[in-house]
Amino acid sequence: MSDAHGYSSDVAFTPAVKAIQTRKGSREAYAGIEAHGGWRTEIDDGLAGFLADTGSFYLATASAEGQPYIQHRGGPKGFIRVLDKTTIAFADYAGNQQYITQGNLSENPKAHIFVMDYAHRRRVKIWGEARIVEDDPALTRSLMPQGYRARPEQVILFEVKAWDINCPQHIPQKFDAADVAAALGSRDQRIAELEAELAALKGQPAPAG
Repeated sequence: MSDAHGYSSDVAFTPAVKAIQTRKGSREAYAGIEAHGGWRTEIDDGLAGFLADTGSFYLATASAEGQPYIQHRGGPKGFIRVLDKTTIAFADYAGNQQYITQGNLSENPKAHIFVMDYAHRRRVKIWGEARIVEDDPALTRSLMPQGYRARPEQVILFEVKAWDINCPQHIPQKFDAADVAAALGSRDQRIAELEAELAALKGQPAPAG
């Protein structure tokens, strides 16, 4: 969707970026995307489902001088919540107390969320603005995953301006240790069941598990 300032993808495709795209031959293809409205600006069911299955992402901010900083955020799947069509929120847990992200946001609200799904070789990029909420205990409690052992210090609200999905090229396929353990547990259980069935057919006692 375009706005009074141009296309939603202009959040990343600055004049300098477009000039390089023109010089290297990709501008025409991206101009075609712009002609169809640019990148998406609202959270649809697909993105909401992707985020609900996310247990890890990276949050990028920058100081007033433009010094970038990237910090990992993690938790149980579903710890990042969709509040409405343009707002993401999550409880910000107490950590090493450097407060670089919070300091950056106090003087420059522009932020970026980068989510990797190695198992399915997908990545999502989300541009927007973020702010810290320190004085809303009810909101903080509502965003805290039940039973998760962490101390919520505050909330980060992220207003989505544009988002895009990258192609899977060059993404190595990796799997979460808990998912691998669950898959192996299911396999071992199935093997035990088959061994028991085979032993029964042979009239022998099942092997000890």
